Order: sequence, then structure tokens, then C-alpha cells
Amino acid sequence: MIHRNESCTSGQVPMSYLCCLVYILEEWTGVEYLEDYLNYVAYLLWVFTPLIIVFILPGLILLLLYISIIFLYVYKRKNELKEAYSNDIWDGARQMVATLWDGHARIWHGYEVHGLEKIPEGPGLVVFYHGATPVDYFYFLAKLLILKNRMCYTVADHFVFKLPGFKLLLDVFGVMHGPKEECVKALKNGHLVAISPGGVREALFSDETYVLVWGNRTGFAQVAIDAKVPIIPMFTQNVREGIRTLGGIRLFRLIYERLRLPLVPIYGDFPVKFRTYIGDPIPYDPNINAAELSGKAKTAIQSLIDRHQKIPGNVFRALMERFETQQKED
Repeated sequence: MIHRNESCTSGQVPMSYLCCLVYILEEWTGVEYLEDYLNYVAYLLWVFTPLIIVFILPGLILLLLYISIIFLYVYKRKNELKEAYSNDIWDGARQMVATLWDGHARIWHGYEVHGLEKIPEGPGLVVFYHGATPVDYFYFLAKLLILKNRMCYTVADHFVFKLPGFKLLLDVFGVMHGPKEECVKALKNGHLVAISPGGVREALFSDETYVLVWGNRTGFAQVAIDAKVPIIPMFTQNVREGIRTLGGIRLFRLIYERLRLPLVPIYGDFPVKFRTYIGDPIPYDPNINAAELSGKAKTAIQSLIDRHQKIPGNVFRALMERFETQQKED
């Protein structure tokens, strides 16, 4: 009888290189039935690969953010010797970053925005539903910059300012902690300001039923009243089908309430259809208080959800909407 190694070297018995390698490893390691173990490992990889992928894909958004940051640093170095009296040197950088995100939006989500003409020429407070990540809001910002050449200041949670390397990105795109005075000042200077009243809690613990998690928050409404500006409601269709969270697990909710850190796993980044809808502005009314205005804003967002989102959300249906030849009548 010919030994396995001899058959591999002599060529007397036709065997694949992989089989020969397995036999050699068996003799080298002293482990019997190594081929069976390797087959089992390959089977496990085959079974769990889809699960691994859906948890890795959301990291692409973070990768895009860091690519944006790297570009801004390169741009900063290139322009740091420009005259102090020149126009804002970041305009070109913002347009380039917006182009990057708009390209991602078009390719990955077939992104559309409807109602952009409802954004006033002057100041206004954009109030939006917060998905598991604000990627749809990034797409909206890109469209606003490209089509209207306008910035929109953004109120973000405090933890965002602790992310390593994000300072330049936040500064260039006008992201702020959100003290009322700072928001009012930006609005009175003629800028757009955006905020999600649900914030991180809505991002992590809302679900495919698109429940608004606002609590009793009225601070954003008081900002609009103090600045005497309209509120512009906004919602993105299928945003919960793009990326989902495990916020329904009680343990993660307890960790968040105790530590106030968004330590809830997210998964997906499915290439579903995204459409952002901008509702009719709620005009400034000096005769209503913050609680009443907050209620109006909440009703407006809920109306957009009821009109444009099928409940509960479904990933497969949202994927199929990418192949619709025309938009359904809204």
C-alpha cells in the first residue's frame, strides 16, 4: 500500500493539492481526522457569514465619515496659507464631501428627497425622525449643499464630540452641542438648524413600527419661538429597514439608561430605498407656547410617517422598492 505522503509526491494516486496538504498537516500536527475538522469549520463559516456581514456593513458608514475627515485635513493643509480676508476656505471642501456622500446615497440607497422647495430661503428649524444612524440626514445635508448651496447646522448628542478624530468634521459642518442660546443665535443669523427631538433614545429604541420617542421634550420648540422661525418636519422612508438595532433587548436599554452611552449593537446597512420627505413648514405663532408647538411638530412628523411609511417596516419590501420604475403617488 502506498503511503499518503508518497502518493502526493510520486503522483501514483491522483490526489488534489488540498488533500495532500491536509494529509501533511495531519502528520505534522499529529491530529487525526483533520479534514473532518476543517470541513466542519468551513460549514460554520458558510452558515454564519450572512450574520457576520450584516453586523460589519454598518461600519462602512463610519469608514465614510473617517474618509471625509481625512479629506478635510488634507484640504486644510492645502489652504492654510490662503489670505485671511478670503471667503470661507471650507466651501470647496464641503462640496467635495457632499459629493462623496451623495454618490454613496445614489448608489447604495437610490436616494431621493422630496419637498426641498419647502425649505425657506431664510432661517428655519428642521425637525426629523432619527433612524438607527443619522445616515439619511447626512444624505439630506449633501443634497442641500449641492442643490441649494446651503449649510444646515446640526444639534448632536454629547457623545459625538468625544469620538476620536471627529472635531474637524464637526466644526466644518456646524455641528453643535445644542445649548438653546447657541441654536437661537444660529437661527437669528439666518441659518438653518436641524434637531431630532428623539435623539439617541429614538435611534436605539424605536423600531420597525416607527414610534416617536420624544418624551416631554419641548426645548426645540422654545428655540423656534425665541428665534421666531418656522419648524420644518422631515422623515425618511425605510430608514429603519436600512439599519436596525438590538434595542428591544432589555439589557441594552438598562445599560443605556445607566451609562448614557449608545452601546446597543446595530446591524444591516441593507441597500433599501430611501426617500426623504419634507413637510409643510409650521409657521411662527407668538400666541402658542413651547408645549403646544412641540405637539404640532410631533403631529406633523407622525403625519409624514403615516403617509409615506408602511407599518411595520419590512426589509424585503424596502429592497424591492429599489426596482420600482416610478414613484407611487404619495
